[in-house]
Amino acid sequence: MSSRRESGLAGQPRRRALASARSTAEAGPALASRLRERLPEIETAIATRIYAISDPRDVGDPAYLEGLNAAIAAAIEYRLAVLELGERRAPVVPPVLLGQARLDARDGVPLDTVLRRYFAGTSLFGDFLVKEAERAAVPSSVLPSLLGSQAVLGDRLLAAVSAEYAREAMDRPKGAAERRRDCAKALIAGELVDHSDLGYELEGHHLALMAKGEGAPAAIRALAESLERRVLVVTREEEPVSACWLGGGAPLTAWEAAEALDEISSNRVLVTIGEPGEGLPGWRLSHRQAKAALPIAERSGESVLRYADVVLLASIARDDLAVASLRQLYLHPLAEARGGGAVARETLRAYFAAERNVSSTAAALGVNRRTVTNRLRAIEDLLGRPLTELGTDLETALRLDESVTPP
Repeated sequence: MSSRRESGLAGQPRRRALASARSTAEAGPALASRLRERLPEIETAIATRIYAISDPRDVGDPAYLEGLNAAIAAAIEYRLAVLELGERRAPVVPPVLLGQARLDARDGVPLDTVLRRYFAGTSLFGDFLVKEAERAAVPSSVLPSLLGSQAVLGDRLLAAVSAEYAREAMDRPKGAAERRRDCAKALIAGELVDHSDLGYELEGHHLALMAKGEGAPAAIRALAESLERRVLVVTREEEPVSACWLGGGAPLTAWEAAEALDEISSNRVLVTIGEPGEGLPGWRLSHRQAKAALPIAERSGESVLRYADVVLLASIARDDLAVASLRQLYLHPLAEARGGGAVARETLRAYFAAERNVSSTAAALGVNRRTVTNRLRAIEDLLGRPLTELGTDLETALRLDESVTPP
């Protein structure tokens, strides 16, 4: 009897552990499902924290920001998979994370910055997990196991990313194209370097372009030939975006380049054009202008876009506070109008395109003047201010809605 009682007592911890394991196996997928419902909120919070550590838009590589955002989404998805499947059955480290580590190394982002971003992401995801567990009334005995699996995952990610970064950062042979890219990046960053690897004269006048799409480098070289300009194209074989410059002894206007592009460029190539500049400062500034216009062109679908046409829009698009505020002040209230605000936005766009002339707006929309006037009054009621006071900001918000991807 005594031995059976002792055996039963000895088996209790094992049964409790088994029950806890079953609870963990049930709680993990349930929490993952709840967290997926908050995925946009989680991605935004983690991206905000990561950007605060080191703004990825300061990196000269135009593909870097896109790659980092993809890596953030992949890392969150990986953590959710661990909740759903358990640490032992989790998939391998996503290739996109290893690819971003290689990109970090190539673009000179310090490993310390890379690791700080991962630590920040781990910490924030853990906060979301704990808060969601509290809302779901997950037993306190289960949560440590879930957090432990996330900690193991974090160590695995750090080890894999650090190793991939180190491999890429080793002294590997560099071809002429890569040396040219490294030199251009250093010059854009304001470093004083020997620019002989560029194969491009920095004296004289320059016009910078960003070209994206299949055949982009070939299109730019054809453009340079047609305009009788020397050309510098900086790109990576695995990426569709090229930074380009056209040089010469006399200025070349963005309008002239755009006109020539219309004759030689295909619909599969998207090009943004900066303003002409002289010497190294002008070479650098023109590139920054063309680069700033690229996200606007990508969203709007314009195949050729001059920076001069979107100066204000491109500047505001880089300011997260301004973008969020314009959406909050103008676009969100408009969405409360009938039909989700579609008619209100259409009327306003026609109104601004007609230089705020009601009769021209009515003609463009195919309605009478009274209809337009009534719509504009309803919009003023929604926004709480007359259009004469907020017209410029409202027009900018509408253009942002067309040209800038919501955060």
